[in-house]
Amino acid sequence: MEWFLELNTEDQEFVKQLVLSSGSLKQLAKIYDVSYPTVRTRLNMVIQTINLIDSKQANSFEGRIMKMVIAEKISLDVAKEIISDYREANK
Repeated sequence: MEWFLELNTEDQEFVKQLVLSSGSLKQLAKIYDVSYPTVRTRLNMVIQTINLIDSKQANSFEGRIMKMVIAEKISLDVAKEIISDYREANK
């Protein structure tokens, strides 16, 4: 869920409103008082941002460790410890 934290505040709020409107872009357009195409464009931009964040994380050391957790090669607790040690060593 680190991708969410890397979004700017406005994009985080947009994602929150999208979830609260049950994914309805039509409802989201009403909330923001803009047209449906404007909301769709904004959503596409947020999607691109998330994809960029994911690709950076996937290629990072931490991303590779998390892939090992997903593949059940290591436990989440072990992954957290490895990442914590890595961050400490790279300060």
